[in-house]
Amino acid sequence: MATNPDPWLRALTWWRKGAKRDWATATVGFTIIIFIFIAFTLFSDSRNYTDGVHSTDDLVPLTLLQRAQATGAFCLDGSLPGYHFQEGFGSGSANWLLHLEGGGWCNSIQNCNARKGTALGSSKYMSRVVQFDGILSRHPSQNPDFYNWNRVKIRYCDGASFAGHPESEFKNGTELFFRGQLIWEAIMNELLSLGLSKAKQALLTGCSAGGLATFIHCDDFRDHLPKDATVKCFTDAGFFLDEPDVLGNRTILAFYHDVVKLQGVAKSFHKNCVGIMEPFKCIFPEEIIKNVRTPFFIVNSAYDSWQIQNILVPVESDPQGYWSSCKLSIQKCDSTQIQILQGFRDSMLKALSMFQKNKEGGMFINSCFVHCQTLMNETWHSPNSPRINNKTIAGSVGDWYFNREVSKLIDCPYPCNPTCYNMDYTRA
Repeated sequence: MATNPDPWLRALTWWRKGAKRDWATATVGFTIIIFIFIAFTLFSDSRNYTDGVHSTDDLVPLTLLQRAQATGAFCLDGSLPGYHFQEGFGSGSANWLLHLEGGGWCNSIQNCNARKGTALGSSKYMSRVVQFDGILSRHPSQNPDFYNWNRVKIRYCDGASFAGHPESEFKNGTELFFRGQLIWEAIMNELLSLGLSKAKQALLTGCSAGGLATFIHCDDFRDHLPKDATVKCFTDAGFFLDEPDVLGNRTILAFYHDVVKLQGVAKSFHKNCVGIMEPFKCIFPEEIIKNVRTPFFIVNSAYDSWQIQNILVPVESDPQGYWSSCKLSIQKCDSTQIQILQGFRDSMLKALSMFQKNKEGGMFINSCFVHCQTLMNETWHSPNSPRINNKTIAGSVGDWYFNREVSKLIDCPYPCNPTCYNMDYTRA
């Protein structure tokens, strides 16, 4: 099954025409189209309710964090961070679900300066209302286990997975604020005052760069909540691999090195990791998860489209364009390319092998060509959602969270799963 949201495709077409041919710039371009896709989709949906489910009650306003002024918890451009909060009801009124927004990273002054002119670096450009879908939906038909919880979408505007530190800011006139860690702390303090401090059940999650932030902050989230509360974390498309690209270059390793160095991210990593290896290597989830105490669930595609496009085949590692069609649509890959993609899947499963033995852990690793699957009803929980052993992602996460059954599902290799939602970025 292949579905092609028009806003995403229009954004992708813009990016392909306008991005420069260097990897860091391409990454910034790709993160911007993620934002455009989400913002445009939500805006379009907010004006058109024809499915009999959505209503204006699904539109959730942006709250700017006024208390951030006192602590200096600013977005890249110095504006206030924000979040969207929809109050729980009924049996879910004492339960909380926090979602950390994704959108890539910036690894240089140039890229961070460009980013601060978007909603991924400034609240000035954030949509004032967003529609809650997927795991944030208030409809039991779309979100059977968490629909009536207090649900919060935390906006991402620091460029370092909510983990940057102000000590790394340049004082020579550069107007950039590296305050991701302070934003995380300020948002948590605000939500604790709104009732999170009395939570009976809580779940921290995030997509992409927000998924990486979930790895980083999971235990801190647990430590802020009552000892008798059930607290768990899960990440969607956040298990980024330390994998060489098709030319053997360590492109993603070099990129993360620059992110960690620029924004002082190492201070947010576990001391057990930074004590035994170079700090920038501690950004990879394979290393982070070794020190996470809180029960954790990992949702990821073994053929994650973002990772294939930016880690396995970055622009500069394909100068002749051999991969240009394949990395935009897995159905356009030839047999040699598929074999290389199977090798990428093998690397992901190997990186997950130790976590797979974790008795409190869970996973849903499917074989779909997609990135982030929990924020769309189509991929989270619907009649046409991707399945493994007839389980949707929502069903698997719910089984794990509520201890209904062990939930460690790994799909067969592509193209075996007919339920897959395979993105085709070539269709404009």
